[in-house]
Amino acid sequence: MNKKDISLNSLEPLIKQIGELTKIQRIIICCAVVALIVGGFVYFLYMPKYEDINKLNKDIATQEEKLNSTKRSAAQYADFQKKLENAQAKFNVVARALPLKDEVPALLTGISQAGKDSGLSFLLFKPEKEVMKEFYAELPVTMNLSGTYHDLGTFFDALAGMSRIVNVKKFDMQIAKGSDLKIACTAETYKFVEPKPETADAGKGKKK
Repeated sequence: MNKKDISLNSLEPLIKQIGELTKIQRIIICCAVVALIVGGFVYFLYMPKYEDINKLNKDIATQEEKLNSTKRSAAQYADFQKKLENAQAKFNVVARALPLKDEVPALLTGISQAGKDSGLSFLLFKPEKEVMKEFYAELPVTMNLSGTYHDLGTFFDALAGMSRIVNVKKFDMQIAKGSDLKIACTAETYKFVEPKPETADAGKGKKK
């Protein structure tokens, strides 16, 4: 007797038992076998792939969030750069209207000359102490003038037309004899001040 006959003989009781089962029992056994095969396939083949897919999806979502964050940062940087350029352009316009240190005497002379050309008489022309601001200094000039309404209007118009900024403040006017007026006012102009880098170094030296 060969091995094939032995194996068939050993299977005969099992085949006989299966043959004695009802149709429903055989269907249940078939379903159970199919379920085991499908379950094994899912557990050993599909589940690892499913976990890898989930991990890749999470990685993709993370990278997309980083990409969106980078895009937002780039957009904010471009907006900030544009605002900085606009601010720099405005600063350049204002800076051109502020005289440098060596231009101040000529500016004061120009203000005085504008008053004289307008027909006003200077009773007082006194530059006051500078008032320092962030990047500029205020240069107030106390003036006492004498002249007519027309002369005063011409003078103010000349100040408004100057290439440098000149504001008139603390204005007081009194009527004198005839048509003349006595005017007391402060003309305020501005000087551009270059930042001093050595100030920061000096502060560091003090900390040491």
